Amino acid sequence: MKTGLETLVLPAGRAAAEAAARTLAAGGLVAFPTETVYGLGADAANATAVAHIYSAKGRPAFNPLIAHVADLAAARRIGRFDARALQLAEAFWPGPLTLVVPKTVDCPVSDLATAGLDTVAIRIPAHPVGEAILRAFGGAVVAPSANISGHVSPTLAAHVEGDLAGRIDLIVDGGPVTVGVESTIVGCFEAPMLLRPGGLSRERIEAVLGTPLARPVVEAESDDSQPLAPGMLASHYAPRATVRLRVQEVAPDEALLAFGPDRLPGQEAAAAVMNLSPTANLDEAAANLFGYLRTLDAKSPRAIAVMTIPEEGLGEAINDRLRRAAVAR
Repeated sequence: MKTGLETLVLPAGRAAAEAAARTLAAGGLVAFPTETVYGLGADAANATAVAHIYSAKGRPAFNPLIAHVADLAAARRIGRFDARALQLAEAFWPGPLTLVVPKTVDCPVSDLATAGLDTVAIRIPAHPVGEAILRAFGGAVVAPSANISGHVSPTLAAHVEGDLAGRIDLIVDGGPVTVGVESTIVGCFEAPMLLRPGGLSRERIEAVLGTPLARPVVEAESDDSQPLAPGMLASHYAPRATVRLRVQEVAPDEALLAFGPDRLPGQEAAAAVMNLSPTANLDEAAANLFGYLRTLDAKSPRAIAVMTIPEEGLGEAINDRLRRAAVAR
């Protein structure tokens, strides 16, 4: 976790938006207001910056994060919108509605930000400060609420400073927010589905669609639930290969997901080896996790052997994802 940072607080304005854009481009974390709550933003395409969000918040699991963009054209560069998704976007954006849609083929949003899913959650915030920052930055910004995980969501810059001072680079103070609860999340699947109630009512959404919103088939808390959206328990991308955890040696024809500088017996004969972090840096390991699992799985090994990863810091979330990948299917 990045601690001991000097957290700068700037009043909203053109200078603050430009400073925020520079900080995001450099891989830093910026808290800024939307109409719902203050968000903690990072460059959506920078997996290391996204990992810093998790460590700064103490977020317990790699749930998918919402990608915030400035306009519909930017949204369509990262997500594929069918007719009903476009209908909702045109009716309620900018506003407190997040749409979960399939990723575009060349979607730049990092696997860590989408929790390894083939969908991406997108929102256009209806707040002049947030919009100015997004336009100045020019790319997608993932931004969960700017608070320590489990704390009350922040509606003032002072709330953010109380939780995250020394953990993030910049807070842009745009005054109190207007909605005060997180966005409503709708999954644009075969049947549009209400994934999280929020600042836009179900009734207004159903009035535009002309049909009731479906509900998730399983409870979000279930271990075998389908990962769908931010705010719900997320299972990451499940490899086709069997996953073995906390291995002490590598068997023939296995791929190795390594961590740290040590070598294991049998490693030289592994089908493939990728090291999450040769220096045992958990932020780096988190940033590489989903991409490395996909790469190893694509080599069709007999199994993926995973070295022991400590349970401290982001290691808790990394191990949670790996345990879910190792569940027998």
